[in-house]
Amino acid sequence: EKPSFAVAQAKTAALQMAEDARNSIRYAIDLFEQYDEEQAKKVAELESTVDHYEDEIGTYLMKIGNAELSDEDSQSVSLILHCIGDFERISDHAYNIMESAEQFHNMKKKFSDKAKKELRVYEAAVKDIVDITFDAYDRSDIIKASRVEPLEEVIDRLNDEIKKKHIKRLRKGKCTIELGFVLSDLTTNFERVADHCSNIAARIVGKESEDDHFDAHEFRRNMHDGYVPNFNEMLAQYKLKYYTPLLESQETA
Repeated sequence: EKPSFAVAQAKTAALQMAEDARNSIRYAIDLFEQYDEEQAKKVAELESTVDHYEDEIGTYLMKIGNAELSDEDSQSVSLILHCIGDFERISDHAYNIMESAEQFHNMKKKFSDKAKKELRVYEAAVKDIVDITFDAYDRSDIIKASRVEPLEEVIDRLNDEIKKKHIKRLRKGKCTIELGFVLSDLTTNFERVADHCSNIAARIVGKESEDDHFDAHEFRRNMHDGYVPNFNEMLAQYKLKYYTPLLESQETA
């Protein structure tokens, strides 16, 4: 009976869902630094909660969609509907990371010091992109959301570089295939988390131009082509912060 109030309630629920997804990924990443059974259970609980949010919010928004909405409320409903899927996938990847941390813990093995340093750089970049994205969603901050895509591009480069360094260590006998599987699972999930963050950010930046045919992937490409001011400057900043330290971390003979 009061569509605007219903949309406001949906926004509140979606923000809580987003916060749970953000916490799940941060808890999961921290498990690699120090594994804790209770924290691992918390990641699983959050993943279940986020799944429930997606089902309930999605169903609720479909009902709201049948009501007469203002243009602003209609945009909000569309944004939430698209973003809750990415929130849910991020929590899924957090669960996968938790399982990799558990496997790593049970193996009673350790990554080399070089691999640890590389992973810490990667972990920091992923936490950064998650925080920027979810803060942008919380505040509907287009300027902050525009910082996500250049960082996502750097994360893609980090992913490729870490894989190359692992292969070098494997050839030198400084790592094992078993540890390589854990590393591969971890980096794959990190990269996909960044992809979902990029989808969310593109929706925020393109919210006002959104229509039934809006394509987030096409919009992301346009961000590369000058749609976002200072894209190349931001890309250079993130390369300096995350990619350069990784390149400087040379494997000792």
